[in-house]
Amino acid sequence: MSALTPPVKWDSRLAGPVPHDTSYYAKCMLGGVLACGLTHAGITPLDVAKCNMQVDPVKYKGLGSGLRTLIAEEGATGIWKGVGPTLLGYSLQGMFKYGLYEVFKDTYSNLAGEEAANKYKPFIWLAGSASAEVFADIALCPLEMTKVKIQTSPVGTFPTSFGPALAAMQANKVELRYPFGSLVPLWSRQIPYTMAKFFFFEKIVQLFYTHVFVEPKETYSKPTQLGVTFASGYLAGVVCAIVSHPADTLVSLMGKKDNKGKPIGQIASEAGIKTLATKGLGTRVIMIGTLTGFQWWIYDSFKAAMGMGTTGGK
Repeated sequence: MSALTPPVKWDSRLAGPVPHDTSYYAKCMLGGVLACGLTHAGITPLDVAKCNMQVDPVKYKGLGSGLRTLIAEEGATGIWKGVGPTLLGYSLQGMFKYGLYEVFKDTYSNLAGEEAANKYKPFIWLAGSASAEVFADIALCPLEMTKVKIQTSPVGTFPTSFGPALAAMQANKVELRYPFGSLVPLWSRQIPYTMAKFFFFEKIVQLFYTHVFVEPKETYSKPTQLGVTFASGYLAGVVCAIVSHPADTLVSLMGKKDNKGKPIGQIASEAGIKTLATKGLGTRVIMIGTLTGFQWWIYDSFKAAMGMGTTGGK
């Protein structure tokens, strides 16, 4: 009778040390909220300086001088403009980015089958992260548009408090193309960014556990595993910043008063590829490298605390 029993079909959701059930995915979503919301909100001053460097490079020449100018003109609160929509927007984005990545990764692995999923693992990472980011950016877009408008508007021309800013965006939604006018450039920035973020993170973790920490991953302490997580996240973040910077500059330029109503292509053409690719890049490399390292560290710390283990391996 046992010979007639059909073989059990391989399921990616059951292949790891912890079953990937609804509870697992929900915890990953919560981990994503903590990882993205807290880190993005925490670096708001860098983001304010970076956005203004992109929009007005003559006035805001560098990170240090840009921050000093902002503080001199608007006080200490000036460098925290947009922290409200940043916290909420990136919390929502992180929820879908990390949670749906796990869902899509398992879904595509099961569609491919065990052999192909293992053989073409990098393509699973890329497809899963890209798919997750499509939905993450739909949640982020209205709040990102509000954040950029707050951060780049001249003093006194636009509300800086979260509630009044949202009301102003809604009141001028046709003129500002709110709430999804920046979705295409946001996708152009975030999908390559997220694909690079997840691909290089997973690949660097794999290299660490293949060539540096060669014993089984579970034999290493949690601090060691989380150290690998942070280092891999930081290095992945540097690549992400470079890949996605032109689109990030374009999103910032769309919030500039002089560009109101202009087509995206015209804004990009007027700025030029050098400006799009380089203005504020140094600041963004520091910002995104640190940000991505801490995001993965927070996410994996939460997963480890929940008994779900850290991300990646050989």
